[in-house]
Amino acid sequence: MNRFLHGHATHPDWRVALALAAAQIDAQRQAPGAAAAPTLGWVYLTDACAAHAGALLGELRQRWPGVEWVGASGVGIAASGVEYFDEPALSLMLTDLAPAHFRVFSGARPLAGFNAHTANVHADPATADLAELIHDMSARTSTGYLFGGLASGPSRAVHMAGGVLSGGLSGVAFDHGVALVSRVTQGCQPVGPQRRVTAAERNVITQLDGEPALDCLLRDVGLEGVEPRAALPKLRQVLVGLTDDLKEGLIDTMAGEDASTRSAFDRFSRRSAAAQAFGADTRVRHLIGLDPGRRGIAIADTAEVGMQLAFCRRDVDAARRDLTRICAEVREEVEPEALPLPAVIALKNALNNDALPGDAAAGASGIAGAIYISCSGRGGAHFGAPSAELAIVRHALGDVPLVGFFAAGEIARRHLYGYTGVLTVFRGSAALERS
Repeated sequence: MNRFLHGHATHPDWRVALALAAAQIDAQRQAPGAAAAPTLGWVYLTDACAAHAGALLGELRQRWPGVEWVGASGVGIAASGVEYFDEPALSLMLTDLAPAHFRVFSGARPLAGFNAHTANVHADPATADLAELIHDMSARTSTGYLFGGLASGPSRAVHMAGGVLSGGLSGVAFDHGVALVSRVTQGCQPVGPQRRVTAAERNVITQLDGEPALDCLLRDVGLEGVEPRAALPKLRQVLVGLTDDLKEGLIDTMAGEDASTRSAFDRFSRRSAAAQAFGADTRVRHLIGLDPGRRGIAIADTAEVGMQLAFCRRDVDAARRDLTRICAEVREEVEPEALPLPAVIALKNALNNDALPGDAAAGASGIAGAIYISCSGRGGAHFGAPSAELAIVRHALGDVPLVGFFAAGEIARRHLYGYTGVLTVFRGSAALERS
């Protein structure tokens, strides 16, 4: 049953783009079992359309009365297999979730009285104390799990939740009856061992594993003995992967799972976590300076004693492999019994391949809809060609309704990430009957 509907289009006139996307949705509504009366919608629009967000939202309400809308603007947006950059475009997805199972929220519309299990969150990157707001919002859900991103673009970045907003955060919360599976892909290649922070002050790390942090950095990137000033050109390409607790493992959140499903997933998670260098709770941050006097390094985050750290570089091959991996994990989690044995084997083998074979990607009856939010620095050329990143997702999941955008920062669980992709799928059981 097609309970999630989607459409996307580009055109210099946003009204025409909306009409083209709406025509795709209207055609899908004619199919048997389609969402006859949508209640919730996502809208993502490129920066070129952001100035018209208010008028666009008004038009959406006229076309689909009774639908609650959430979304954001981005330097680029995503649809099933397609990316739009540097052109006016929009991507829409609607579903008929029962209103009792979700709540749209913003600073003006608090979640009071709603038992939130998970939440899809959008935010203004210029908001002060944004990390604290994300942590606070996470604490308001029973699972602590958020997924979303920061609006992006060279001009006005906006997010939407019942209206067009700037500042703060907004989105839609779901109760325990809405089943989700979510994964984070890092796309960076570690260049040294995982180390422990043993001395730090704010964002300056002076010791790793009891040794001077700068010496560890130079050794791990193959520059041991080189003077810091001479090493700077190569160090500009180095990033830092921070992890609070390696035991947290892969991100997963589901509603209504039974004990056997949970146990099976835990076993799969442990195997996957052992096979990857970075777990889902790793945040990739810039290396922003050196402190030769204290033999320390400065990073674009607060460092605390006990954190795990690994130096890394952004790598196209690593990004493709890791994206393929999380898509395979999502498919196995959502459809372990629905897929024939050859497809299951193909999905597992894909963990070590660059792309999923076509037969493994064909059909996705267990996935009702998907949201993919990627870093604005990952789109396009980083994956080798226009729309290459979304093509990987479509090849892996099948032709499922999907929307998303390229963000100024990605949100997963309670953390704000960079250089990541956050893939969240709604299970086929997620579209609950209207009450």
